Amino acid sequence: MKCGIVGLPNVGKSTLFNALLKKRVALSANYPFATIEPNTGIVAVPDERLLKLAELTKNEERMNELPPIIPAVVEFVDIAGLVKGASTGAGLGNQFLSHIREVDAIVHVLRDFEDSNIVREGSVDASSDKETIETELALADLQVIEKLVTGQEKNMRGSKDALEAQKLEILNAIKKELEEGRMIGKYNVGDERLKEWFVTLPLLTLKPVLYVLNVAEGSYAHKLEHETVNENEIIISAKIEEDLSDLDDGERAEYLKELGIGEPGLNRLIKKAYYLLGLISFLTAGKKEVKAWTIKNGWKAPQASGAIHTDFEKKFIRAQVVSYEDLIEMGSMANAKAKGLVRTEGKEYVMKDGDVVEFLIGS
Repeated sequence: MKCGIVGLPNVGKSTLFNALLKKRVALSANYPFATIEPNTGIVAVPDERLLKLAELTKNEERMNELPPIIPAVVEFVDIAGLVKGASTGAGLGNQFLSHIREVDAIVHVLRDFEDSNIVREGSVDASSDKETIETELALADLQVIEKLVTGQEKNMRGSKDALEAQKLEILNAIKKELEEGRMIGKYNVGDERLKEWFVTLPLLTLKPVLYVLNVAEGSYAHKLEHETVNENEIIISAKIEEDLSDLDDGERAEYLKELGIGEPGLNRLIKKAYYLLGLISFLTAGKKEVKAWTIKNGWKAPQASGAIHTDFEKKFIRAQVVSYEDLIEMGSMANAKAKGLVRTEGKEYVMKDGDVVEFLIGS
C-alpha cells in the first residue's frame, strides 16, 4: 500500500520525505521540480504495543533478551511538484498525474509558513494552494470520466441490464460533481454488487487524502496546542522533523522537550496515513519474534492468516484471540487463558486492531 506525497513546488514535500526516512534521500532544493522521478521509501509504523508485548513474551518465556520486534510498514512516494495547468500538461503535469494514479492514498502537503528565502512557485496560501491542486486533479478526472461515460453508453446500446444502467448513472453523477469543481472523496455506490467495479475506476479524486499543514519552526508548538482534531488533517513542521531525524533517541527527546512538543509529528503522520489507507494491525508474539501484521480493516480471520502465509487462508481451522489490552493487564498468556480472556474464533470472525492471535492451520 502506497501513500503519495504531493503538493505545489517548494512546499516541503522532499523535506518531509527525508524526515520520514530519517536520511537525506530526496533532493531538497529551493527551486521547482527538484524532484522529478519519484523517490520511494518504506517507513515503520510507530506502535508502542510491540515493545510491551516483547517484554511480556521475554518474561513469560524466560528469555535472556527481548525477541526481535517487527513493526508494520507503509510505503511513501515523494512525487514531483504540481503546477497550475498540470491537467493539460503544464510543468511535469502528465508525469505527475501518472505517478499519483499508482498510489493508494494522497498525503497533500500545504505550505503554511513564510520564508522569503524559499521561492513560492505558484503558492499563495494553504487554502488557495489546496484548491489549485484539487482543481487540477478534478480536471484530469473529468477527462477520464467523459471517456468512461462514452464507453458505458456504447455498452448500454440495446441492453436493459439494470446493473449496467446503475453504472452509467454513477458515472454521470460523478461527472456532474467534477464539473461543479468538487472532489469526490468517499462515494456510496449503494449496490453491493457494484463495489468491486467501483474501486477499479482510475479516478484521482476518489483517493483518500491526508492534508499536512507545513508550518514554520517558531509557530509549531503554538499551532499544535490549538490544533483542531481532524482525521484528514495534521500540523507538521517538516524542517523540525528533518532536524529531529538526524538526532539519536536521547538528543531527540531533549529537543522535543525544549520545543514543548510531546510526540514527533512524523509518528502522528505515519499512524494517520496507515489508517487513511484502511489498514489495521493484528499482533503475534513468541520467542522467534513479536510482529505487527498489516491487514485491511474488515478482514475476517482466514484472510488475516493469509497475511502470514498464503496457504494459511485455505487451511484455516480457527484462531485463538485475546485483545492486547487484556493480555497486558493479565501479564501473561497463561493468566489470560486462566481468566477466560483468550477466545476461540472461527471463519466469520472480523479482526480488530490490536488482536493478539495464534492461528490453528490444517495440514
